[in-house]
Amino acid sequence: MINSTQVLYFALVAYFDTGAFKYLYFMIVMALYMLIVCTNLLLIVVICVNRSLHEPMYLFLCSLFVNELYGSTGLFPFLLVQILSDIHTVSASLCFLQIYCVHFYGSVELFTLGVMSYDRYLAICYPLQYHTRMTSNKVAVLIASVWLYSVLATVVMMSLSVPLQLCGNTIQKVYCDNYSIVKLACSDTTVNNIYGLVYMFTIIVALIILILYSYMRILKVCFSGSKQTRQKAVSTCTPHLFSLLNFSFGAFFEIVQGRFNMNSLPIMLRIVLSLYWLTCQPLFNPVMYGLKMSKIRNICRSLAFGKRM
Repeated sequence: MINSTQVLYFALVAYFDTGAFKYLYFMIVMALYMLIVCTNLLLIVVICVNRSLHEPMYLFLCSLFVNELYGSTGLFPFLLVQILSDIHTVSASLCFLQIYCVHFYGSVELFTLGVMSYDRYLAICYPLQYHTRMTSNKVAVLIASVWLYSVLATVVMMSLSVPLQLCGNTIQKVYCDNYSIVKLACSDTTVNNIYGLVYMFTIIVALIILILYSYMRILKVCFSGSKQTRQKAVSTCTPHLFSLLNFSFGAFFEIVQGRFNMNSLPIMLRIVLSLYWLTCQPLFNPVMYGLKMSKIRNICRSLAFGKRM
């Protein structure tokens, strides 16, 4: 066994020599980041300044867009620097900071999608009681709980990972993540593994049950309700379902790639799969909700053309 030492930096070995193409990759990543910032920031401003959008569904969306703006900023500037760099290393402190940002983003995203499914369940299954069940105070409590719990969960995870004695400094990815650090440890990681399993079982499974229950009730109402009810359910639930499946797809591949040997896959494909869960939501959600939500779409048109559409 290699003697454990204090690690001052980590080497990101998933990067490969792209030669002159690195400037092309830089421009592509920069364009994606600017698109994410502009679209998410636009929808945050639209929701905040228009009182007609100060409804639970749009406030949850605003929280989602803020998180996606935050998560993207925790990843893309780092990627841009690494693409142009010839030496792909990162200091230990910056690596742990990125781990915090990445996992905090994932936690808030998952919890917010769970809360949004509960909101859609109330709106469709109890339309006449919706505003008494989902009050502005309840919305504020739910949003605050999502962010505060994510802070707590991520801080606990970091407090278990930072003190680990490491026997290496090589990360097989293009960014830092917690499981890569745990795999480098030569000290006991039992507590880390138990915490990870408990978190996944009690939180992720609980959220899956909540989401499945909400959509089973929604489907029941749709099959037994009027055509107008079905149309409302389709128009409001389709973007959320797409977002949920999109994030789950990306997170699944990230978990599989971290736990199993994927060296048989081309390196570019592994990089894309590892980045998908961090980039898919910030890229697709603003477009999906902007196109599907008629209120947001009409307000964006009025801002673009300077008149009501």
